[in-house]
Amino acid sequence: MNKVVRTSLLAALIPATLMTTSSVFAQEMASDKAREDMHYVGLLATAFNHRSVGTVTNETAWGNGATLVVGGHITDLFHAEIRAGGGITDADVPNSNLTLTIDYFASWYIGMHHSITDYANVYGQFGFSHLSGKSQLKRPEAAQNRQFQLFEEDFPGSSFTVSWLVGLDIELLDNTYLAFEGGRLFEDTETEVNTFQFSGGLRYEF
Repeated sequence: MNKVVRTSLLAALIPATLMTTSSVFAQEMASDKAREDMHYVGLLATAFNHRSVGTVTNETAWGNGATLVVGGHITDLFHAEIRAGGGITDADVPNSNLTLTIDYFASWYIGMHHSITDYANVYGQFGFSHLSGKSQLKRPEAAQNRQFQLFEEDFPGSSFTVSWLVGLDIELLDNTYLAFEGGRLFEDTETEVNTFQFSGGLRYEF
């Protein structure tokens, strides 16, 4: 008899518990901030990492710049944006007399973001970039500079390339986020230099 009563009580409590849990989850989902149709602007400090510079030693060089971001949330999961930026300090290639300069760049991305906590999100995006820059090679006849002969012409040799980014944003204040991200900005098909971008800064949504 006691077993029958306990079984009946459990049978009644399980649906009630599931209904309560579902109700709480639905309320939490409804209380999450909807980002669909919101827009955003951001300002980032950016480090440019030029890789595979030279035909022999594949040197790596660093420069610095800034990036302006303007975008919008298409849905609560997808976003699209445009970016523009430029270099502030040039990249001096080690073991050479070569300097690489980024005058400006412009990018277009479409991406996906996903919340990992109540205040943090991860995102990834894919798009295209145009980059304008130049290279300066002093003493091209010197032995250490022979592998950089391609850089006597304009840099980069190609105009457009595929770009990608992955990042993390953390909400500091209402609609104000601290963002950290990294990815490939540009690949020059002529010199085979890969330029990566690593950025951090603020983004405001409205």
